[in-house]
Amino acid sequence: MESGKTGALLSLSSVPFIMTLGNSMLIPTLPTLTKQLHVTSFQVSLIITVYSMVAIVLIPVAGYLSDRFGRKKVMIPSLIIAAAGGTISALAASFTAHAYPYILGGRLLQGIGAAGAAPIVLPLVGDLFKKESDVSAGLGVIETANTFGKVLSPILGSLLAALVWYAPFYAIPALCLLSIALVGWLVKIPKERKEQASSSSLSVFWQSIVTVFREKARWLLAVFFVGAVCMYTVFATLFYLSNLLEDTYGIGGVSKGWLLAIPLAALCLASYGAGKAIGENKQRMKWVTIIGLLLMSGALWYCGQFKITSLGSLLWLTGLAGTGIGAALPSLDAIITEGIEKEQRGTVTSLYSSMRFIGVAVGPPVASLFMASSVSWIFYSSAILGVLSVLWSLAAIRPSKQKAAAR
Repeated sequence: MESGKTGALLSLSSVPFIMTLGNSMLIPTLPTLTKQLHVTSFQVSLIITVYSMVAIVLIPVAGYLSDRFGRKKVMIPSLIIAAAGGTISALAASFTAHAYPYILGGRLLQGIGAAGAAPIVLPLVGDLFKKESDVSAGLGVIETANTFGKVLSPILGSLLAALVWYAPFYAIPALCLLSIALVGWLVKIPKERKEQASSSSLSVFWQSIVTVFREKARWLLAVFFVGAVCMYTVFATLFYLSNLLEDTYGIGGVSKGWLLAIPLAALCLASYGAGKAIGENKQRMKWVTIIGLLLMSGALWYCGQFKITSLGSLLWLTGLAGTGIGAALPSLDAIITEGIEKEQRGTVTSLYSSMRFIGVAVGPPVASLFMASSVSWIFYSSAILGVLSVLWSLAAIRPSKQKAAAR
């Protein structure tokens, strides 16, 4: 990896890490929030969903602005907005009798900040490094930070909630301020990237995006779909496990956080390994993605088909599914980042991030509906979507053609 850029990469890693904590940290506290806020399971799932839904809409806007005016000029104000949203939710939970609508409002503002911060990390990694192997390795580090945030989030969320139920809301603004300091100090945008950022008008830029999708929609849409499926699976499964551990097994607090971290740890380790393994080999990126999706689908289909109730077996199988997802995600990141020219990279990768946020938004409420009717369909739905993702990837992702098109 290029010398002098390790600090910048670690600073950028703090952004998806913190944005992931901002969402996933609340997963183990949702049953407690249901009781404290006097709302239904579906209503409390909206605390996760509203964060993601607003991000879905605004992420492409942030991507365009980052291409037009510069990555840091969008990222740092967005982190400030996320910190403000977290502060509103925290203060509402602390001092308001009927806090639920105010918490939702704060989460909406936090989602606006997340829309302008986390998705810009992927194109910025592509901007910082010139060698494709360094870009792939960097994206692996970013995805690992993302997944490590998911690993740490149930543990940290449970620890903070053990102090007082609304303490996790206070962690968000504090962590955002830390990320602002790191990015502002250590991330230096290459000079040529600064010049490119202000070189095109909106009409010229829009026409270039239309051209990108005219040429590359076949494989781009496949990557978008797979990213959404992976995130849907993660958040639907976590929502189910969080409720199962507390309602069926009577496991709460920090113990629940550690158990929820097991499948997420598998996801994190697989992300790190896949980021190292794929290198510059685009065929390898494709096949690692497909193998990961097959592993995810098989493990979850088994859970649904045999109605697994043993906690040990369930954690082991969801850990296998997490391993599959962890292998797929950095491969997808590399496919999309290295297949798009720098001038459009911010917008296109932001659209990809929007699709991932759709999965995050849909997962908890759909899981809550399945829990009220047929739990097996939480697993069946992910398995079926995973198989569809494999078929679409096989048909649409053609690395040799993408490489030629990207030149």
